[in-house]
Amino acid sequence: MESGGNEICRAPPLEALLFDIDGTMCVSDPFHHRAFSELLQNLGYNGGAPITPEFGMAHMAGRSNEQIGRFLFPDWPQPRLDAFFAEKEALFARYAGEGLREVPGLAELCRWARERGLKRAAVTNAPRANAELMIGILGLADFFQLVVAGEDCGEGRSKPCPDPYLRALALLGASAERSLVFEDSVVGVQAGVAAGMPVVAIASESREAKVVAAGASMVVRDYRDAKLWAALDAAAGAPKIDSELSLSAVEPPVSVPVENC
Repeated sequence: MESGGNEICRAPPLEALLFDIDGTMCVSDPFHHRAFSELLQNLGYNGGAPITPEFGMAHMAGRSNEQIGRFLFPDWPQPRLDAFFAEKEALFARYAGEGLREVPGLAELCRWARERGLKRAAVTNAPRANAELMIGILGLADFFQLVVAGEDCGEGRSKPCPDPYLRALALLGASAERSLVFEDSVVGVQAGVAAGMPVVAIASESREAKVVAAGASMVVRDYRDAKLWAALDAAAGAPKIDSELSLSAVEPPVSVPVENC
């Protein structure tokens, strides 16, 4: 660690926050599970028995639809996979609209980031439409200066590869040494660490050991944790007078073309 750094910023002052969405910003796993479970049961997957939440956490959480499809249906042609995931995302959108909620403390953290003029990106393995839906429900459509989505870095280059986070850093004009990632999944933590950034993991006690093994610098249950706030304040310094940061090359939110990754 460089001199003057702390566990969440290697070279203060902190200049950028990069957030995963599912499970990190919002409690979305129950809606994904409900959509997947209904469709898979209708298809007779697992002998027609419903999949468990543990199955979802082990094989789906944090992964892109491409990765999930290869696991669930390795022999399916791409058009059939595309149709399956289109139906799944439509179900998810309906269920999420009925009750998606933020991880406690997120709104306060977003206000804090604005006050300090930090650069801000959402980096997710979710499809863009799914990502924008969740950000909209959370009331954060104008908070993020760019969104890097699951399809934006080409086949095989989503998390746990570092590409999505590296692309976000490049577009924000931020350095890994002064940036911080928030994640909830093992693959997400691995991606942030591989991109050279400290990662704060949002995880339950039962999952803490796994995200620590993946490289998380800090683990909290939600954004109200006192040790997180102490580290953030130490890393970022005083608020800026102008709380709205403008990026000359990026208009919020930015779509990232595949060919640029």
